[in-house]
Amino acid sequence: MEKYGTDLFKDAASFYSRYRPMYPASLIRFLVEHFSLNGEQNLLDLGSGTGQLTVRFSDWCNKIVGIDIEPEMINEAKRLHQEWRVGQIQWFNGTLEQYKELHNDQFTIVTIAKAFHWMDRPRVLEELYDLIPYGGGVAIIDDYDPDKSLEPWQVKLNELIEKWYGKERRAGKSTYTHPIISHEEVISNSKFEVEVYTLPTYEINWTVESILGNLYSTSYGARRFLGNKIKEFEKEVKESLSEFSTTGELRETVNVSVKLGRK
Repeated sequence: MEKYGTDLFKDAASFYSRYRPMYPASLIRFLVEHFSLNGEQNLLDLGSGTGQLTVRFSDWCNKIVGIDIEPEMINEAKRLHQEWRVGQIQWFNGTLEQYKELHNDQFTIVTIAKAFHWMDRPRVLEELYDLIPYGGGVAIIDDYDPDKSLEPWQVKLNELIEKWYGKERRAGKSTYTHPIISHEEVISNSKFEVEVYTLPTYEINWTVESILGNLYSTSYGARRFLGNKIKEFEKEVKESLSEFSTTGELRETVNVSVKLGRK
């Protein structure tokens, strides 16, 4: 993530914690079953953001560590954790390498949810290998699908985003392009054994408010990129998307994939 600088998710944490959709219960059940989690194991959530996934394992793990390089994300995770009062979770602001310099924990499972694409993936897998005992592994979780058919309202939203934000997807001090080499191939080229799973589809019910909030939680959709035109942008989004729903709800069908690196 070095090429993107330190402002990749600047001012995004509050939107992230409020508007990022929760992962389905089927994902938690899948990982609990595949790693035989029974309250005795340790879990590391790398790129934990504000911790919505991290805390979901509170009943299933002994020790949980959430690591994120963004201080705003970790501060928001700590705030939410104090509100929820669940589990023994340690929040660490820094890199995996920095964490390893201070701790020598072992983790049965390492989760990386919608964050692996930001990382030096081969290096991260190499750094993780000695933290994981045999029988454990890394779970790369994502819902990215370049071939997915978009709903009409999503097509319109993307047109508005391009109009107001520009064609290039900004990311910190640079621009973003998705990796050419798949996560699956990166894992298969590492010391881990790769397994690929697709979970059952589920639906997300959006509103214009949650759509905007989710956009503002992303690296490319930060409100600061709009300057003094936030109200104009939001007005056009609300007016345009109202054409697609009489109830105010807009639905999306989502597929979550889990790529496991087993040791």
